[in-house]
Amino acid sequence: MSRSVLITGAGSGIGEACALRLAAQGWQVALVGRRREALERVAQATGGLVLAGDAADSATWRGFIEQVDARFGGLDAVIACAGGHGLGRATETSDEAWQAALRSNLDSAFHTARACLALLMRRRGSLVLLGSIASLAAGPEVCGYTTAKHALVGLNRSLARDYGPAGVRVNCVCPGWVRTPMADEEMQVLMTHHQEDLDAAYRRVTAEVPLRRPASSDEIAAVCEFLVSPAASIVTGAVLTADGGATVVDVPTLPYTRLAPQP
Repeated sequence: MSRSVLITGAGSGIGEACALRLAAQGWQVALVGRRREALERVAQATGGLVLAGDAADSATWRGFIEQVDARFGGLDAVIACAGGHGLGRATETSDEAWQAALRSNLDSAFHTARACLALLMRRRGSLVLLGSIASLAAGPEVCGYTTAKHALVGLNRSLARDYGPAGVRVNCVCPGWVRTPMADEEMQVLMTHHQEDLDAAYRRVTAEVPLRRPASSDEIAAVCEFLVSPAASIVTGAVLTADGGATVVDVPTLPYTRLAPQP
């Protein structure tokens, strides 16, 4: 029997890369996202089941799960990539913006997990939550995003503890900068301020990252592929950074970087 995976945020970025990578390995894929046209495009390349709707809306999941169960008879993996922005300091964040940040980044993962766990338990499957290095540290003026991504780590640990006895593994991947349409939008401020192109903006934000570059979506998809594979059979409750080394940098020592000999 072919392995099956459900991916949220599957219409672009990391979600799309996960769908393409796993489909190429023979997985059957269910594609969840709000933009049907984008999902249809990915489905053409993967043969995937298109489920257009908001992953953060619990009302959509009953119909989704019925279709997945009818098509696949269970799930071997779920990769929750759906997310969004959450910009601004606390005093600049309206009630609506706060709720939107939590909904897109946290509620979407919770409702995905809750809806899919029965199918995952049937096959002792694996769940991957897409966090961020914002799950581990605070960037400037991203209060809603940082809070929601930190909460994902708690959700990851709670799910791993509660459903491990049923054979379900749950892990959280925390990327740094990844070249995605969402990240491209965030580069616009730097591009405008410094009068530079997109590549230069990415070089700027990764200048102090040990690997000196952002990740590609496929590189993060490869990490997700590992976590849902038998090679990661003992890994659960983990928070795995995939950030080019960004979180190992000792920020207070950055003024001394230029004084140290370079390799």
